[in-house]
Amino acid sequence: MKCHYRIQNFEEIKAEDLTEIIRGFKTEKYRLCQICASNIEGDTELIYSFDLDHELFNIKATVRNGGGMESITGIYQPASIYESEIHDLFGIEFTGSRPNRGGKFFVLSKPTPWLPENEGGE
Repeated sequence: MKCHYRIQNFEEIKAEDLTEIIRGFKTEKYRLCQICASNIEGDTELIYSFDLDHELFNIKATVRNGGGMESITGIYQPASIYESEIHDLFGIEFTGSRPNRGGKFFVLSKPTPWLPENEGGE
């Protein structure tokens, strides 16, 4: 059986509003689908995706490369995997992340390899 999302919403928010909005998703019984990061002109754009009854809601928040934001692991504990990956690859610090793997989620040849200044060969 194919799964088709009937609706896909995207909303850009301020990073400081993230946890309040995500608490609302948890209250409404949305499930966390993924957190994705990408470099956008000196910033890291984070897209948080949530699903409820085949309605996909995506929140976009932007943080300066190497910056920080509040963790959502107190709301959705599985977010720790995504936050650890984003920390190691992009250098974003997630305040209050549980568990905090201290930059040891991946074994990397160099830190934060997906930041523009670290891309390319050795």
